[in-house]
Amino acid sequence: MKRSNITDEPAHLPIHVFLVIFTLLAIYPVLWVFTIAFSGGQSLAIADLPSDPTFLDRLRAILPWPEQVSLSNFKSVMTDQPFARWILNSAVVAAATTVLGVFLATTAGYAFSRFRFPGQRAGLMSFLVSQMFPGTLMLIPLYIIIVGWLGLGSTWIGLILVYATTSIPFCVWMLKGYFDTIPLELEESARIDGATPIQIFIKIILPLAKPAVAVTALFSFMTGWNEFILAATFMDEEVMYTAPVGLRFFVGGFSQQWGYFAAGSIIVSIPVVLLFLFLQKYLVSGLTAGAVKG
Repeated sequence: MKRSNITDEPAHLPIHVFLVIFTLLAIYPVLWVFTIAFSGGQSLAIADLPSDPTFLDRLRAILPWPEQVSLSNFKSVMTDQPFARWILNSAVVAAATTVLGVFLATTAGYAFSRFRFPGQRAGLMSFLVSQMFPGTLMLIPLYIIIVGWLGLGSTWIGLILVYATTSIPFCVWMLKGYFDTIPLELEESARIDGATPIQIFIKIILPLAKPAVAVTALFSFMTGWNEFILAATFMDEEVMYTAPVGLRFFVGGFSQQWGYFAAGSIIVSIPVVLLFLFLQKYLVSGLTAGAVKG
């Protein structure tokens, strides 16, 4: 006898309620950032409580919604403050870090995946060991090398070199693992057709490795765009600050410009969101499935 299908939605109701609650808790701080940015003021208090507040007054005070919507914070932070210059510094550093990081990581990952050479295992292990230590542990030696030996303090080149070298180990390991999944038969077929190793790498391997390359590019860009500690250490000239370092000066011991800070935070987040939306179609593995018939 065929049993009737009985929905189990009531059993899932507590799980849905739990997920909704924690989703609201996660986006609540983000809503406050938008509220402060669009309020037009510099205070964290969006609504003033009356002398004898009611429950609705208290509820209104904690809800993230401005009394009036204004773009003055965004206009001021881009015109009255040197934030546009800081955004430019971050864009140049992040873009150069992405290009350099993707180039070095793809070539190194392919070499570790396809070739056998002395020191291969030691090189992979050194990349792995380097990821076990926090970035701040390398702050002093990096400062001695970049500022003391090379004289690249407060320069784009110095920061690009630091970001590229710190992001390469993770990217090489990730790309090496992805290159291992690409069948060798594809390269052998290309060699039979007369393709050179460079042509095989550019025209066959890289197109098939688009998901891993996209993740590498996103990780390298976010490293150069969002990093704060290294940029604050190496950049001691205000005109060379990156956006995260510049945001620090909106809120400090002598300044409490929360509106500028919130507006700047939203502006800084836009390129990362756009890049993620652009690359999300590549963030899917399995492009090589069915490429070789068994």
